[in-house]
Amino acid sequence: MPTTTVEDLPADVLACALRRLDGPSLAAASCATAGLRALAADPETWRALCLARWPSLGLETERQHNVLGSPAVSPQRLFADAFPFPSTSSPRDAAAADQCLPGELISAVDIYQNGSPRPLFSRVMETSTSSSWFLASPFRVDAVECKDPVRMASASFSPAELELSWIVVDPRSGRAVNVSSRRAVAVDRHWYTGETLVRYAVVLGGSKFEATITCSEEAGCLNLREVSLTVEDADGAAVSGEGSLRLLAAAMDGPRSKAGEREREEAKRRYEEFVRSKRGRKESKARREVLVDLCCSAVSAVAVLGFIASVVLR
Repeated sequence: MPTTTVEDLPADVLACALRRLDGPSLAAASCATAGLRALAADPETWRALCLARWPSLGLETERQHNVLGSPAVSPQRLFADAFPFPSTSSPRDAAAADQCLPGELISAVDIYQNGSPRPLFSRVMETSTSSSWFLASPFRVDAVECKDPVRMASASFSPAELELSWIVVDPRSGRAVNVSSRRAVAVDRHWYTGETLVRYAVVLGGSKFEATITCSEEAGCLNLREVSLTVEDADGAAVSGEGSLRLLAAAMDGPRSKAGEREREEAKRRYEEFVRSKRGRKESKARREVLVDLCCSAVSAVAVLGFIASVVLR
């Protein structure tokens, strides 16, 4: 009796079954046989998966551009770039990345309540990165600005339950990277306004990409005051636009983590290590400054005493 395999099913039946899989399962199925690989490479299947997971990718920018509508962007490649976390063990040095930097970035932002498949908020933004002003200024991208807050529905959950995806896409090369830890790594209160600051961060190339949701509760509703992305180096200084573009280019071309769901906890651990390291460097710098001040004071005192002694003994 001949052996029957899954590939003996009609191609349309197999394609329908593959379309019901999630991204990681579809990628695993494509590694089984050449026939399944060909069926799993259907761009429309991957496009549907990308839109189901990140609805912001289906929105148009202010210039009427759509991420998945760009001929340079492959839905399968985009999913492979954005779904896993970028690896922190990239062999490439961002500072030595000599390739042409992106002249434009597209940010696709989705905010979810913990465990919910449908986002509470989605937005896509274009950022021109070719100007000298952008390259020299501290890197910052705003999805929501304080002058134009977003009023959510009922606030029946804590801001700490918010999850964030922030995908940065280079529309010219078609490469992308997700620079959010998905789950919050820290939740603080603003010292002056009392607003809640929910922080998401990944550490790449020794620098911290930090997305922050600033929100407040009014009349039982959650208001998004600000949603922004910034980059900070190990000393706590803001990284310039050019430096951030080099870090992003290295992360887009670099490997992806294979830790799976554990990577969310790893992202928080690396964030805490970064904060401790920054605090230690700051304290060490303060101690050196105190020591330098003491040395200067001692030298000044010796000089004054020497002058007085020379006057007295003259």
